[in-house]
Amino acid sequence: MSWIEKDNQLTQNFTFKDFKDAWAFMSKVALLAEKMGHHPNWSNVYNKVEIKLFTHDAGNKITDLDRKLAAEIDQFFN
Repeated sequence: MSWIEKDNQLTQNFTFKDFKDAWAFMSKVALLAEKMGHHPNWSNVYNKVEIKLFTHDAGNKITDLDRKLAAEIDQFFN
């Protein structure tokens, strides 16, 4: 997937069949984020999930950690 880089954030929107599938995806991402110690800003409305990644400790800018997390998240969606 191609994440959008805008306003010092990596952003991606994901669409699923239904809320259950969106929630399952978010659960996987949550476990990964906790393991990496790097947590996304995200929102969920029914079957849509929006994720924004940036690093607070780096002055709210995109870092290699954000890019790594984005790549890992993509594996859950494919």
